[in-house]
Amino acid sequence: MAVTINTLRELKQKGEAFSALTSYDSTFAQVVSEAGVDVILIGDSLGMVLQGNDSTLPVTMEHMVYHTSCVAKGNKGSLIMADMPFMSYGTVADALDNAAELMRAGAHMVKLEGTDWMRDTIEALSERGVPVCAHLGLTPQFVNKFGGYKVQGRDDKAAEAMIEHACQLEAAGADIILLECVPAPLAARITQAVKAPVIGIGAGSDTDGQVLVLHDMLGVTPGRKPRFVKNFLAETSSIPEAIEAYAKAVKERTFPAEEHTFKA
Repeated sequence: MAVTINTLRELKQKGEAFSALTSYDSTFAQVVSEAGVDVILIGDSLGMVLQGNDSTLPVTMEHMVYHTSCVAKGNKGSLIMADMPFMSYGTVADALDNAAELMRAGAHMVKLEGTDWMRDTIEALSERGVPVCAHLGLTPQFVNKFGGYKVQGRDDKAAEAMIEHACQLEAAGADIILLECVPAPLAARITQAVKAPVIGIGAGSDTDGQVLVLHDMLGVTPGRKPRFVKNFLAETSSIPEAIEAYAKAVKERTFPAEEHTFKA
């Protein structure tokens, strides 16, 4: 049975965690979906893990549409979420046109990075039948504005602003909130403050779902490993087993553990 937004809402209401994982091609989409992962994210992280760039900014709509189409062909029932790349939603009109391209390619929803300035865009997308995930916290497309990849929401003012933004974006029509690199206590507060399912990455174990980049959880990403990453392949004998172990650990809330979490 296919996973839908309603599936994720029901899981939140029952207090059951769900898993999400990136994929960028048909083969891995099939492996991931058959392993029991609920959400496949075609992330603009492909700019780094596939293209070799040092950020997500070079990723274009053409890239995202291509990879979304590939994933859709291999998917076996997971909900497909596609990132809208840098400056593809700078205006409401651009957001509508580009989201339509991703939905035609096979996405079930789109993900946007930003705060309260996205309210009009999310409202316009929602009104026209495009489900939206609002990405808060460390938003990689803003890396140059942030001055690097840093944990967000550590002081009281920033924390309160993030809670307010999550509520505002949900009110505008966001179906899912994604929190990246946020202190666990703040992520727990946001998860309680909104009815929409909340997905975390580096946001502790109290969110409704968890997401990782596929290459990170398989331990094949070059360079320094982020704190929130666990190599599941190291404890298993194959890639499908590693992905199944990840989905199981998320569902049982044994991942993320304390060592993968940022404190306030």
